[in-house]
Amino acid sequence: MKLHRNARTCPHCRSLIVSRVADGRQKPTAVALEFRVTERTVRKWLKRYRVEGPAGLTDRSCRPNHIPRRYLQPGEELHDAVFALLHTPPSDHGFNRTSWKLSDLGSVLRARGKPSTQKSISAVIHAAGYRWKQARVTLTSTDPNYREKLDAIRSVLSHLQEAEAFFSIDEFGPFAVKVRGGRSLCGPRQVRVVPQWQTSKGYLIVTAALELSRNQISHFYSERKNTAEIIKLVEMIRDRYRGFQRIYFSWDAAPWHRSKKLHDRIGELNGSRGDSPEIKILPLPGGAQFLNVIESVFSGMARAIIHNSNYASVEDAKEAVSRYFEERNTSFRMAPRRAGRTLWGKEPAPSVFLETSNCKDAKYR
Repeated sequence: MKLHRNARTCPHCRSLIVSRVADGRQKPTAVALEFRVTERTVRKWLKRYRVEGPAGLTDRSCRPNHIPRRYLQPGEELHDAVFALLHTPPSDHGFNRTSWKLSDLGSVLRARGKPSTQKSISAVIHAAGYRWKQARVTLTSTDPNYREKLDAIRSVLSHLQEAEAFFSIDEFGPFAVKVRGGRSLCGPRQVRVVPQWQTSKGYLIVTAALELSRNQISHFYSERKNTAEIIKLVEMIRDRYRGFQRIYFSWDAAPWHRSKKLHDRIGELNGSRGDSPEIKILPLPGGAQFLNVIESVFSGMARAIIHNSNYASVEDAKEAVSRYFEERNTSFRMAPRRAGRTLWGKEPAPSVFLETSNCKDAKYR
């Protein structure tokens, strides 16, 4: 006799299995060996035959229960059941977790009399446009005057005249001069290694200002971040922009940016103007470094000349930074534009003042 290729799913083979065991001619072990199935399968079909008769042998379910379990398929009923659970925390259902797992969703649905497979649950979730995603760490301003400060900056920029300039100011560093890691092109079986413990060759701090309308960087190197260095930057820019009517400075809420000594000095400079421009301060909202446009330039600079670097000395690092800014300034002087990426800059956000910008790259240091 030629057997069906799968005796477990062939109704005729099931009848033969049951008949040979039921009349006592053969034992279940011998029948299982002959039909190339397990003894458990033989006993399962015998049990179904005794409970349901010949009709039980046509049931294509693999479960031994004579009443097959009904699973909810992807549809409105399963959708409503799943999202009713997703809108509640797992802890409300006895799970010591803060986020749902498919297996947990399935177990709760079974307990509620709405069993379904993990595949169907996943299909419902994906059909609704939901995905499992990693949370991103972002900066959020808690300044109660956020909107007022933002609107003031936007108003100035939208009405900026030819005889006016707007500067975004910040400091980069302290940056330790040593072997730096980063993304690099590696050959097969090649892995670039950076020592975890290194002796620094020194450090540097770049104090800089980005003029937004002309996209030009002014900078110098500082020993530390303090009010004296900011005053030095303010005086340097004031001298360079003689003949302008007004210059605006925008910076974050660092203590040395809002010190009384700095504001007193700016008041003195405005009191003896001559042909120097009037200085106006438009501070950024507190905790809003993501709005500081110069952070975008620093991020591009770090990826271009800091990552994967191994400068021999602090002077070599300063030379590379200065050359980077010079090339950037030249590029924007030759092709004037207020914003845009450059081939060498790789800046992560346009150099424009936008509320939706995220200028600071969390990895640039």
